[in-house]
Amino acid sequence: MALTPKEICDNVTLAREMSMLGNYESAEIYYEGTIQMLNRFIITISEPLRKNKWQEVQRKVADEYDQLKAVKNTLLTFSLDTNVETPIGSRLARDEPVKDMTSLSAIDYLSSVNDPDVWPAPIPADHSRNGPTKSKPNQKKLNTRKNMSRATSSNTSRKLDSSRKPKKDERPSSSKITDANNKPEKEQKENEINDKSEKAEPEEEKKFECYGMERELVDILERDIVQKNPNIKWDDIADLAEAKRLLEEAVVLPLWMPEFFKGIRRPWKGVLMVGPPGTGKTMLAKAVATECGTTFFNVSSSTLTSKYRGESEKMVRLLFEMARFYAPSTIFIDEIDSLCSRRGSESEHEASRRVKSELLVQMDGITANDYEPGKVVMVLAATNFPWDIDEALRRRLEKRIYIPLPRQEGREALLRINLREVKLDPDVNVPEIAQKLDGYSGADITNVCRDASMMSMRRRIYGLRPDQIKQLPREELDLPVTCRDFEEAIVKNNKSVSKVDLDKYDRWMNEFGSS
Repeated sequence: MALTPKEICDNVTLAREMSMLGNYESAEIYYEGTIQMLNRFIITISEPLRKNKWQEVQRKVADEYDQLKAVKNTLLTFSLDTNVETPIGSRLARDEPVKDMTSLSAIDYLSSVNDPDVWPAPIPADHSRNGPTKSKPNQKKLNTRKNMSRATSSNTSRKLDSSRKPKKDERPSSSKITDANNKPEKEQKENEINDKSEKAEPEEEKKFECYGMERELVDILERDIVQKNPNIKWDDIADLAEAKRLLEEAVVLPLWMPEFFKGIRRPWKGVLMVGPPGTGKTMLAKAVATECGTTFFNVSSSTLTSKYRGESEKMVRLLFEMARFYAPSTIFIDEIDSLCSRRGSESEHEASRRVKSELLVQMDGITANDYEPGKVVMVLAATNFPWDIDEALRRRLEKRIYIPLPRQEGREALLRINLREVKLDPDVNVPEIAQKLDGYSGADITNVCRDASMMSMRRRIYGLRPDQIKQLPREELDLPVTCRDFEEAIVKNNKSVSKVDLDKYDRWMNEFGSS
């Protein structure tokens, strides 16, 4: 199970609380556990700057652990001396007898050491024959123990005072200033880095709270559709420069410049991406969520439908309430035509109509209140059949963007992206192959590259038995992709979008497009 910074912070807090309460054994356990947790957490970090910060935090925790062990050893030495040779003073004796001095806190013990009422009165001199010879060694031992305890208590109290942070109105004394000036530069830099790392610790992640039967529905939504970081960048999508620009203007810029997008320039309620299958509509939605840093809700018709009456409408309402709670967020509804087709048809079910009505009401409710900067809920929808969408939903999806088939430059970029993990023969002419793939969608081009990369392996294992195939070395199978491989792959993989379909998209965009 992956560790979180919150678990580490909680462990450090418990260790410090146990130290202040004087429960040093428990504090040692918490400190050791924290150091082990930090070791495991640092291994998972790949960013160098963030890794250095957490290593500084680990060093600081280790220093605290060393100080704790030093204080414990000092107190243990005091307790052994007092239990063996010196009787405990009148005030401690009046209370409960102390069996283990380590159970006292450091501050209580040090104050008791410095308090004259705790220690016994001087032993009167005995004038008998053996009196002077007995009293002097005892008095000498007592004075020695007093001096040692005072020196140790002053050193320990100085450590405790240095660990405390001064208040805002409190002026540092001259002694503190001189101590700070005499510190080595390395220690001062380490303290500054530790302070920064403490401030940079992430806050506790907020969680959408809900009770009763709705709690189960919220759990289903969070498990199925909440995705914090899809990790798809703009560079991972070839071509589609115009679609990227429109999506950036509709979704990303309102988050970057909230003071500009006010009034009539308010952000769009929703964006509809229209185009043939396999052109990258879903990847564009994930790239929007990644670039914005928003919570990504990936919704399908199966997620929002239920066999129980009224539950589907509740799921739609809870979805939008969660999106407002986790705002800024992006709700992506893929294949929205299956969820919100035209109302009023003979084959339409009553439950389906209620779900559509709730979806339309919630989309209007997104901007019912005044727009708050940074609290953006954007609805992204994608469909291959825009002519089947309900008219009211089409009106709410104010931006309607056409995602076309890739052009020559886009096909070349797609070929290079798909072939970056395989060996390529120097004779392969990528622009020429991209020209042969005119009319192919992005998914079709990916299938061609996959087939071409496997052609050499297919030729090598043809006619061999399974045991012979297992004995083949990797070098004979992992051969560079040649022009012949691409020619055979293109023959086997035809385009999936017809000219008639493209004409239908053009006519719909000419009538209802808003890009």
